[in-house]
Amino acid sequence: MSGTKIFVPCETAAISVGADEVAFAIAQAAKKNGENIELIRNGSWGATWLEPLVEVEVDGVRIAYGNVNTADINSMFDANFLNGGKHKRRLGPTDKIPYLMNQERWTFLRCGLINPLSIEDFELHQGFEALKKAFTDGAKAVLETVTESGLRGRGGAGFPTGIKWRTVANAEADQKYIACNADEGDSGTFSDRMLMEGDPLSLIESMAIAGFAVGASKGYIYLRSEYPLAHSVLSRAIETAREAGWLGKNIKGSGFDFDIELHLGAGSYVCGEETAMLESLEGKRGIVRFKPPLPALEGLFGKPTVVNNVITLASVANIINFGDARYADMGVDQSKGTLAFQLTGNIKRGGLVEKSFGVTLRELIEDWGGGTASGRPVKAVQVGGPLGAYIPANQLDIPMDYEAFIGIGAMIGHGGIVVFDDTADMAQLARFAMEFCAIESCGKCTPCRIGSTRGVEIIDKLIKDVDHQQNYELLIDLCDTMEGASLCAMGGMTPYPVKSALKYFAEDFTPSSEK
Repeated sequence: MSGTKIFVPCETAAISVGADEVAFAIAQAAKKNGENIELIRNGSWGATWLEPLVEVEVDGVRIAYGNVNTADINSMFDANFLNGGKHKRRLGPTDKIPYLMNQERWTFLRCGLINPLSIEDFELHQGFEALKKAFTDGAKAVLETVTESGLRGRGGAGFPTGIKWRTVANAEADQKYIACNADEGDSGTFSDRMLMEGDPLSLIESMAIAGFAVGASKGYIYLRSEYPLAHSVLSRAIETAREAGWLGKNIKGSGFDFDIELHLGAGSYVCGEETAMLESLEGKRGIVRFKPPLPALEGLFGKPTVVNNVITLASVANIINFGDARYADMGVDQSKGTLAFQLTGNIKRGGLVEKSFGVTLRELIEDWGGGTASGRPVKAVQVGGPLGAYIPANQLDIPMDYEAFIGIGAMIGHGGIVVFDDTADMAQLARFAMEFCAIESCGKCTPCRIGSTRGVEIIDKLIKDVDHQQNYELLIDLCDTMEGASLCAMGGMTPYPVKSALKYFAEDFTPSSEK
């Protein structure tokens, strides 16, 4: 007879606040009390502010207990925890938590729900159904479905996925590749990691679908080196899928061969750029390539290569399962489907929120995030990583829409949202953008390599009020040069946070005695 199911996340954020210790304490308490339990280490639901989030399954319903620590365990057992008993940590049914129930889960449908490394659990929740459907429908049908869905790259540029896949599919070559960019390095981002730790098989399935659609037999996952737990989970998931016949030769008798190799990055931010990543995968220094040729035609080892990030790829399986029309009906205008927005910084309720495009920045920060953690007014919000523009408080009603953000000189990027209250010094944040670029630049092009260093120097002069007007104009000229002449987005987008800080928070660039 199986025991009562108890779920404790095995996910980086949860572990950082004691999830492993809580799991151990639960196991000890159950043994002490003679209780038969099945302890399942699931992924995170994304409500990071409630971690460790412990669940117990009672009559098929999962009851959640939030912010549990080891000191709570004995009292929870005394309060009839195994039957969902009342306790100060009890939140009620997991699917009734407002933060979670008002989301539109698509890519993260299984995250938090399943045992990440269980093939049986994955298949019980539609796992590999999309790959089987792809085999039945054929590669052309898959390409058509992905194209019609309107899915765009979730890594930053927002390029239509279907066009990229068709380009690779139509290229003539004896070998093609699928390269998954899992080098998630933007500030305020963690959706890739959360999915790889909570539902790694969904990424594996979608990579296989991509390979089938374009005629690629080999896939690579380029994983950020700072993600040791994701590395461990992915390694085991790949091996599990291979043992179950979902990777390797002649997958499930389909005649299709596809396997995945996991490659650990070297700690370089610029390797998040697709061509630098390909260089690193080839064992070279991670330096940006000139384009053309495009990676879709001459990518990894000079062969046609699909390069997508984790969330882009992981969105595909349910597009195949549920249809392109259903996906395209979500979102607004040319921004179709959902995005996993990540709430971080000075925010009361940090975590992951998957919503259709069109939700406003204010709704995400106030309705889901609960406003600032400090209780002070929002001053600025940076969306899209360290190279994203700073959006002032009076623009928070902007919809999360690629074109709307481009219209104000900003970008959605990977969906990371970092909130700052009215104590933030925007001049120092602008300086950080230039300093970050100077440190992380691959050094190949002069505007990025030299421009960022000069940028730090000029901002320092502005702050000290040295030839203020002259240096202001010089900084604007420098930003224009970097934006227009840099080889890749590293230098080309560094001006975004700088110019937005100058535009909306000019008072922060005056000497401290005048502030």
